[in-house]
Amino acid sequence: MPGSRLCGVAEPAHAPRGVVYSYDQLGAGRSTRLRDVTGYTVARQVADLDAIRRTLGTDRIGIVGQSWGGSLAAQYLAAHSQHVAKAVFTSPGALWGREYPGSTAGEPWNRLTPAQEARLERLNSTPWMLAASLLLDVNPGAAHALVGDREADHWMHEVALTGKGSTSCQGAPPTAAHHNPQGFHSNQILRDDFERIPDPRPNLRTAHVPSLILRGECDFIKPAVTDEYRRTLPDSQLVTLKDARHAISRGRPRLSTALLRAFLLGRPLSATAS
Repeated sequence: MPGSRLCGVAEPAHAPRGVVYSYDQLGAGRSTRLRDVTGYTVARQVADLDAIRRTLGTDRIGIVGQSWGGSLAAQYLAAHSQHVAKAVFTSPGALWGREYPGSTAGEPWNRLTPAQEARLERLNSTPWMLAASLLLDVNPGAAHALVGDREADHWMHEVALTGKGSTSCQGAPPTAAHHNPQGFHSNQILRDDFERIPDPRPNLRTAHVPSLILRGECDFIKPAVTDEYRRTLPDSQLVTLKDARHAISRGRPRLSTALLRAFLLGRPLSATAS
C-alpha cells in the first residue's frame, strides 16, 4: 500500500527530457500528513500526480510505480491516459481493490520464522494500536487523535521490519532496511477507499499507452494479480526477473535499471517477455 514509490519521467514542453522525479504519496514516506485523515483518497492521490505534471509544465509524463505505486499509476492511467507517454509497473499491487480486498492480493507474512511470528504477534497486540484500529472503522478522526502519526508510523515501520526478510527469494542475503515510514493512517484509510472506487479496467482496456510490467520471480504478490495488468492493458508486456523479489530494484538493480532505460528509450529489452 502507500509508501511505495512512484516516479515520473518528464517530457517537453518546459521540463527537460529524461528528468526523473520521485515522490511519496500524500500521508506516506517523506510527504505531508493530513490533520483530517479522511482526506486520504485515491482521487486525491491521482489529482496530486496530475498537479505535479502541470507544475512541471509538460503535457505527458512517463510513470514508474512500485507495489501500490503501481496500483496508483494504473489509476492515473485510467483517468489521464492522454497525459501518459509510457507506464512501468514494478511488482504492482491489485488493479482494483474490490477484486482483492485486504491482503488477498498477496502478503509476505506466510514466510516468517517462529521468532518473527512471535514479534509480529507482540506488535499486533499493542493495546493502543488495537484501539486505534477498531476506531478507524467508526471514527477515523478519533483514531488519529488517540494515536498520532509519529507513534502510528513508528509502529507500522516496526511491523514492516519484522517481515522484510520474508520478501526475498529463499536463501538470498538479508534485505537492507530503509527508514522511510509507510504512513499508518494513510494506508488504512486509502485501502478502504481503494476497495470502494469504480472499476478502472474498462478505461484501461482502451488506454493505448506502451506499458512494461516487471515481476520478480519470488514476488509475494500473486501471479494472477500481476498478469491482470498484461491482460488488461492493450499495449503491454510482462517481464519476469529470475532471482528477484518484491523490491526488484534492490534484488536485481542492474537488470531492472537496464530494462527500465531500454523501455523508456524505445530500445530492445534485454530479457525475454513472458
